[in-house]
Amino acid sequence: MIYGLGMIESGITFDYGQLVMDDEFAAMITHAVNGIEVTDETLSVDIISEIGPFGDFISHDSTFDHMRSQSQPRLIDRRIRENWERDGGQDLYQRACEKARHLLDSHEPRPLPAETLAALREIVNRAEAERGVTLSKR
Repeated sequence: MIYGLGMIESGITFDYGQLVMDDEFAAMITHAVNGIEVTDETLSVDIISEIGPFGDFISHDSTFDHMRSQSQPRLIDRRIRENWERDGGQDLYQRACEKARHLLDSHEPRPLPAETLAALREIVNRAEAERGVTLSKR
């Protein structure tokens, strides 16, 4: 179970940058715990036979195809230090905060279906009736 994404200080504080980082970590964990498919194809048995010892496996199409099945972090920067520094040297938290700001500024939520809105309205109406108060604007 993965929980507490975005929480810091024992859950007292919520941090959007931490949430974005935790989302990436959770995706990597989920990828790992789902296991690795082991078949003749994923092991490239035929390609190993085709190329032979000391052959060039890196440039083979299957290497590129199977590379995509690996965890693909979007925020963790695995480049060499010189390239990272040349491009501004932002740390993980800085990149996560930048992405969080972008998401908050650009996200357009999909409208809820009419039946969902009606069900929510009914829940609020019942709660208001039970308590004798008006909780929401109509």
